Amino acid sequence: MKIINTKDDNFKAEFENILGRAKVDIKKVSTIVNGIIDDIVENGNKAVKEHISKFDNWAPKSDDELFIDVEDMKKAYENIDEKLRDSLHLAHDRIKKYHEKQLPKSWMEFEDNGTILGQKVTAVDRAGLYIPGGKAAYPSSLLMNAIPAMVAGVEEIVVCTPTPDNEPNELLLAACHLCGITTVMKVGGASAVATMAYGTETLKKVDVITGPGNIFVATAKKLVFGEVNIDMIAGPSEIGILADDSANTDYLAIDLLSQAEHDEMASSILITTSQQIAQETSKAVDKYLNELSRSQIAKKSIDERGCIIVTSCMGNAIKLMNEIAPEHLEVMTQSPFELLPKIKHAGAIFLGQNTPEPIGDYVAGPNHTLPTGGTAKFYSPLSVENFMKKSSIISFSQNAIDEIGEQCALLADTEGLTAHAKSVRVRLSTNTKKH
Repeated sequence: MKIINTKDDNFKAEFENILGRAKVDIKKVSTIVNGIIDDIVENGNKAVKEHISKFDNWAPKSDDELFIDVEDMKKAYENIDEKLRDSLHLAHDRIKKYHEKQLPKSWMEFEDNGTILGQKVTAVDRAGLYIPGGKAAYPSSLLMNAIPAMVAGVEEIVVCTPTPDNEPNELLLAACHLCGITTVMKVGGASAVATMAYGTETLKKVDVITGPGNIFVATAKKLVFGEVNIDMIAGPSEIGILADDSANTDYLAIDLLSQAEHDEMASSILITTSQQIAQETSKAVDKYLNELSRSQIAKKSIDERGCIIVTSCMGNAIKLMNEIAPEHLEVMTQSPFELLPKIKHAGAIFLGQNTPEPIGDYVAGPNHTLPTGGTAKFYSPLSVENFMKKSSIISFSQNAIDEIGEQCALLADTEGLTAHAKSVRVRLSTNTKKH
């Protein structure tokens, strides 16, 4: 694994490459995705069937065949191994408990002059969840997207997931049953996003789309934003680790690989204050690589997008990591909680030697749908609020509008909006008495 030092002459250029890890040319992809979206909008289910036939190697014969039967979800749940079912329930319950703490509250404030101000929080009517299903299926992503929507109070939740060869993943179906999902459409990629955003003859359009996906899914979400809301534009998975000389190098190595095995485009970055830790971790990465079922994917990721940075002090290490703003950040130091106030940008922060990133992927409770590619500087993890919206509440009494109405009208006059000004002034007591 490549090791660089902040004192190296070429460090600035190397670090710029790390910061640009998520940059891709989406012009060609956008042209393709726009064509897919237009086709879905114009031709509905006919286009969906053609796209499935083209991309997933099977041809739906009817509109009904586009959907997974509720009974099949129930059977999948009943047929899975008991220990696996218990693990699903554990993850479900912990995720639900965590997200219930996120629920925003409606509120109203009453002022002495009769003014009432507040906020009303309401769930969206329909949510669309995209769950990947190409190289691998991710039941955990179903839980992480469906449970916040359920906690928010969304009335209708639909799932789109690709089913290559018309063979749905049984564990994904079991997770759908556990979450009470009744509408699952067997379509993936940009076609799925367009189907949820615009609707077809058999699927009503949704209000918000969430869930991870490849470059085609991310581009489609970007293009339909405004027609619907979205959670974020997510890219390949990534991990950043801060480590001092107390860190366990075996832990560091396998945690770096836990992201590298996701995708050849995944990024795994360790920043440490110890040259010895850097060298031993690099050797441990090579050792563990041979033990992985997805070793070729992980090796390409590590070789092309993995890096160990050695810096002079932890303060500089934190500064560099804040610039990177990783999706996942592990803090493997003697006193990790002491560093927490200095960490500004990360999707999820894992503190201490016994808190590997995968525990957050499955059973910890916080959401694993996280901002990538440095967007943790301005995006947050998927949450209950992604499935909710806020309305302002305003009510003025006669005393209240008399008290500040003229100032309001004056501001309207200044902007040249005379109807605005008159709308306020006709309600003032000095004017209402004339009518």
